[in-house]
Amino acid sequence: MTETVSIITLSVAGLAGLAMVTAAALAGWRGWLDLQRTALAGDHPEMPAAAAPANTGARIELADLKERVRKLEAIAAGIDL
Repeated sequence: MTETVSIITLSVAGLAGLAMVTAAALAGWRGWLDLQRTALAGDHPEMPAAAAPANTGARIELADLKERVRKLEAIAAGIDL
């Protein structure tokens, strides 16, 4: 009888520990997702103003890449620019 109680007690303790680890992992995952959403949205309240030109440079580079793609599509379509 005592062996059965011991096995049940250990099983319950193991499940409780697994539940705690799972809850902690889920909280960490949600925090990481919030961090990534904030980074993608561009909301950086603690970011210094000196970082703004890097964002502008990225926009210029993106516009340049879009222009190159547009030209390549025009060449592929046989349109003279």
